[in-house]
Amino acid sequence: MYDQSTKSLWHNLTGEPVVGPLADSGIKLKVGPVVTTTWRDWLQAHPDTVVLDINTGYLRDYTPGRPYGQYFASPDTMFPSSPRSDRLKTKEHVFVLRLGGKAKAYPLEVLAKEPVVNDVLAGTNLVIVATAATRTVRAFERGSHRFRRGQGVMELVDTATGEVWSVQEEALVNPASGQRLARLGGHLAYWFGWFAFYPHTEVYGK
Repeated sequence: MYDQSTKSLWHNLTGEPVVGPLADSGIKLKVGPVVTTTWRDWLQAHPDTVVLDINTGYLRDYTPGRPYGQYFASPDTMFPSSPRSDRLKTKEHVFVLRLGGKAKAYPLEVLAKEPVVNDVLAGTNLVIVATAATRTVRAFERGSHRFRRGQGVMELVDTATGEVWSVQEEALVNPASGQRLARLGGHLAYWFGWFAFYPHTEVYGK
């Protein structure tokens, strides 16, 4: 990430400035929540969404698959990376969280079989909600609740009470009580890239 204000280059996985005036400053960005999904699924959940026109005035090819389509389709990396781990395939997609100084990777291959994961990381109870086919993964705090999937991908059910919760972008929301469980910021990454910076990461389901 390039910061035009200070002319600094930031690392997108660590959130630290690595080149430029802010390098070695000790600043670290807070990871915010983001989601990868299809336009159809997003529009269904958020029908009032507006879209940035692809005719931006810049000479940039926005055709699907550009500019890194060949790289995404290849099992090879664009550059050397060290250290490496054969615990997962080099370019396996993982959803990753960092909490309380600990890191954990959730392979999308595992989330395809287990689309709702009740887990604990660094003492925080959390729930992962995934649609692996579209690489759509969201993470939330869950407190003392445990969840299972409801009737749709934007619905969870409390396994103890049967109450239905709504999966929203900012939080998990119980419409009946108004209770909200906060969203957690995470990354979608290739395994090799994540492991290079967080070699002590835990891996769910492996």
